Amino acid sequence: MKWAGVALFVALMGYFIHLYNGLVRYRQLSKEGWSGIDVQLKRRADLIPSLLETVKAYMRHERATLHEVTVARQAVLEAQDKGALVQRGEAEDQLSGALGRLLMVAEAYPNLKADTTFLEFQRALQTVENDIQYARRYYNGTVRNLNVAVESFPSNIVARSFRFEKAQYFELNNEGRSVPQVAFAQ
Repeated sequence: MKWAGVALFVALMGYFIHLYNGLVRYRQLSKEGWSGIDVQLKRRADLIPSLLETVKAYMRHERATLHEVTVARQAVLEAQDKGALVQRGEAEDQLSGALGRLLMVAEAYPNLKADTTFLEFQRALQTVENDIQYARRYYNGTVRNLNVAVESFPSNIVARSFRFEKAQYFELNNEGRSVPQVAFAQ
C-alpha cells in the first residue's frame, strides 16, 4: 500500500514536470515566432528609404504621399522600441496603407513603372509582405498553443503556479493593408 502511494506521487510529479516542460516549449516557440516577424518587419522598414529615393526623382509633385510613408516608417521604428504588439500592429497598418497609396500613385508615372530599380524594390516589398504573412501565421499558431496550454486543465494549475501568461496575437488590419502588386514591364 505504501509503495502504491509513492508510485502515484512519482507519477503525478512526472506528469506535472511534463506539463511544465510543455509550457516552456510553447513559450519559447512563441518567442521564436515573434523573432521571425520582427526580422521581416525590419527588412521592410529598411527597404523604404531606398524605395523613396528612387521614387522622389519621378514624383516631385507627390510630396504628401512621400511624407506620409516617411512618417509611417518612423512610427514603426518607434513602435519597435516600445515592444507593445498592439502599437506595433497599428504602426505596421499605417505603414502598409501609406506604401499602398505610394504604389498606387506610382501607377501614374510610366517612366517610374519602367525603372528597373523601382521594379526591384516592388518585388522585394512583395516578397517581404509574403514573408511577414507567413511569419505572422507561425507566430499566431504558437501563441494559440501556449494560450490553450495556459488555460486548459490541468496545465493551467502549473501555468498559474509558475506565472506563465497568455501571449498576445499579432493582428494586422487587413482592410488598410495592401500587398504591393508587381507589374513586369514588357
